Amino acid sequence: MALTVFVGVLMAAILIGVPIAYALILCGVALMWLLGLFDGQIIAQNIINAAGSFPLLAIPLFIIAGEVMNSGGLSRRIINLAIAMVGHLRGGLGYVAIFAGVLLSSLSGSALADAASLTALLLPMMVIAGYNKNRSGGLIASVSVLGSIIPPSIGFVVLGVASGLSITKLFLAGIFPGLLIASALCVAWWLVSRRDTDVQLSPKASGKERAKAFVDSIWALLLPVIIVVGLRFGVVTPTEAGAVASVYALLVSALIYRELNLKDLNALLLRAGKTTAAVMFLVAAASIPAWMITIADIPGQIIDLIQPVMDNPKLLILVLMGLILLISMVMDLTPTILLLAPILVPVVTAADIDPIYFGVLFMINCSIGLITPPVGTVLNVVCGIGRMRYEALLKGTFPFLIAEVLVLLLLVAFPQLVTVPASWFAK
Repeated sequence: MALTVFVGVLMAAILIGVPIAYALILCGVALMWLLGLFDGQIIAQNIINAAGSFPLLAIPLFIIAGEVMNSGGLSRRIINLAIAMVGHLRGGLGYVAIFAGVLLSSLSGSALADAASLTALLLPMMVIAGYNKNRSGGLIASVSVLGSIIPPSIGFVVLGVASGLSITKLFLAGIFPGLLIASALCVAWWLVSRRDTDVQLSPKASGKERAKAFVDSIWALLLPVIIVVGLRFGVVTPTEAGAVASVYALLVSALIYRELNLKDLNALLLRAGKTTAAVMFLVAAASIPAWMITIADIPGQIIDLIQPVMDNPKLLILVLMGLILLISMVMDLTPTILLLAPILVPVVTAADIDPIYFGVLFMINCSIGLITPPVGTVLNVVCGIGRMRYEALLKGTFPFLIAEVLVLLLLVAFPQLVTVPASWFAK
């Protein structure tokens, strides 16, 4: 009964257009009424306690870091380095997008921030060079989702808080799968870019030019090294890593690159504040149904429903991946995490599945949802900045979407591709 009420109220609220945060509160209140536990003080207490969680402080810090990197020249220097290294190859600007996307993902932690940067800086260059605009935009959208997978990922911070999993372990476990997805995108781009026969290739950079591009970007490249090494050796927590990233990016942008002034700082802090407010309100609102999910034992009801597949971990993971993909297609990343993580993590734990492994697959699946209709948040960002039609961009994204789904299926079939590299980084 509790599961039916929870799902029914949530879906009804979403269908009539209630904002996701308020829909989450409504389904939590409905469960309270059902169990005879309704109390305004409980609602207020859960919201305040959720918003005051220390690990969540990493979210505004990494958001600020990402904004500073875009405004302070770090992102542009990463792209210039990628052009110097692989821009001369056939399909070179596509490989630049992938290479730069991986590096930007290790800086910002946000798929939307990466999509905005790559689209603004690279898409016009690709169109001028003769690449198909739809496929180019599709590649940029697809590589941007790595911002939610490669650390420092804001999505992993939310997932860790919502499920109780170690954020540091999630960060470290996301490195190799993120690189695997990037490799799959390289293969997909190699296959589709052969159709662009009239593309103007960038001149091959000399050794001196490559060295100059590397030296110019060295301060940006040091940031992910500092974060990963700090997490690996326990020098910083994920929250402290966010503080380090923000301060480091500010100092480099203002004192070394000298591309950030007080006027820019005011504007980027305002943007970061608005983004943080939206995310934190979602987190706070989700605390009510999350608490009621535990009280009503909804994970136990889910276990009873899927009992026939509980003894087959791969089949169970496959079923859950299908469920997550369907929901992530109609909901944004953060509410999907907040809705499903408290329910599904206890389920996979009961089935003796490594919850960190499941968390990585969960995040990859939610990230794929960012480039699938009907919502496709990243697609909307690329469409808006690149002035493209949604349907045309979706068609260009399709080959890369298939590549990412195939990697997800590969990780379902071979869990060692996640667990073994994660153990290397954790040692």
